[in-house]
Amino acid sequence: MQSPVPCPAPLPGGAPAAADRRRPARGRRGGPAATAALATAALAAVAAGARRRALRGGDRQIDTAHLLHSLVESDPQVGPAFGGQAQPARVLGYLVQRSIGYGLRWQRSVEDSGARCVVREAEAAAAGWSPSAATALARARERAALRGDPRVRGLDLLAALTADPDCRAVEVLRRAGVDPLVLADRIGELSQQV
Repeated sequence: MQSPVPCPAPLPGGAPAAADRRRPARGRRGGPAATAALATAALAAVAAGARRRALRGGDRQIDTAHLLHSLVESDPQVGPAFGGQAQPARVLGYLVQRSIGYGLRWQRSVEDSGARCVVREAEAAAAGWSPSAATALARARERAALRGDPRVRGLDLLAALTADPDCRAVEVLRRAGVDPLVLADRIGELSQQV
């Protein structure tokens, strides 16, 4: 039986999947050395966790809610952006409900919030990412580059997720009682401190 999310799938424009690192770099711009520096181990773990959630849920693609779930659960830098422990707990509670059936209306549908996709949609779909998730990952890389850092941090991805008001991750945040604009402001403040 074929899995609903292709495996292995590299981060769009970022670190190659493990199988890609074993192959020669021919045919790939920049090769593994150039792209591996773009993603931190933490971001790779977030992407892997999001992929596992999509597979477990039988979803066709990894969406922004999968990324948010994995990010809030695994990246310690993300928690302080919520301004306390109650908000991340509510977000995780909502996401757990979704994973056990609360969010079935999203299952087997492609997330596309209408945000201008930085990554070509065909490439994103082939790699198993929804267009919105691929765009969020690309925007996170852009944010890190603007900071002068080749490594993408969890706060970069969280900022990219909150920047798309129509993505599933922002819908989850709103339903959990988190104001995405306030969260974006906190992310900006924390980013200046780091």
